[in-house]
Amino acid sequence: MRESFLELDQGKIWHSVYGEEGLGTPILVIHGGPGFLSMPQVVSDLAENRPVYFYDQLGCGRSDRAPNTSYYTVDRYVEELAEVRRRLGLTSVYLMGFSWGTALACSYALRKGLTGIAGLILCGPYLSTARWDRDQRANIAGMPEATRKAIEQGEQSGDFGDGYQSAMMDYYTRHVCRLSPWPDFLQDAFGKLNPEVYNTMWGVSEFTISGTLRDLDLVPSLKRLSAPVLLVCGDNDEADPRTVKEYQLAFPNARIAVVPGASHLHHIEQPDIFLLIIENFLEATDMRMK
Repeated sequence: MRESFLELDQGKIWHSVYGEEGLGTPILVIHGGPGFLSMPQVVSDLAENRPVYFYDQLGCGRSDRAPNTSYYTVDRYVEELAEVRRRLGLTSVYLMGFSWGTALACSYALRKGLTGIAGLILCGPYLSTARWDRDQRANIAGMPEATRKAIEQGEQSGDFGDGYQSAMMDYYTRHVCRLSPWPDFLQDAFGKLNPEVYNTMWGVSEFTISGTLRDLDLVPSLKRLSAPVLLVCGDNDEADPRTVKEYQLAFPNARIAVVPGASHLHHIEQPDIFLLIIENFLEATDMRMK
């Protein structure tokens, strides 16, 4: 692995690359959040045949913080992704997004075009806030009564204290990551989530949405993205498989895979299945490009 910083106008952006000498079409990984950071675990295993690049978005992980929260917008992150790709020399590339990173990948492709994009890999996809909220409400309805009431009371009162936080973690252990205990690297990553970015763009939790992304809906525009698309989710994902199927049908050329016994972080819950799904897609897509 090699890591370094890109000096962009808005600040230093951390990036790393695994398998830099690989001959296959590179992958550029776009992390979730917003406000999270890159987790190379499992995904870096794809570097056996091709370079796999990671970067931390502005305000996230090892990258610089912005001067103020007005920098944390879809528009700025699209421009940042364009500059990161240009500076890394990724003329031909697969974009792999996780959660919020799938919205960023698709927003980038819609605004900048598909030139040089070999395919889109969208994991735990978030492409519509209304659909995401619908899925979270359905998930909450399936939680124990005490958890449901704590969430409802917190949202009604605006008090997101201990009761709400406890209910939130109950929800996360069912729909975000079902491993028990969570791996150390995941706990460390959640500890480094930047609430300034997350709260500005999203809200106080995965299911209480109050940020600037509350009106995002890319679904009507997905028909413009003709590149090969792979959508992956867990069978207990925050991104409900039925909604992910809706996304698949909105793209002209997409396939879907549902990982059993897994949730939003299905790639670390079922790594062998995840890697097989991704490698099969890459192999098939690479062959069509030859």
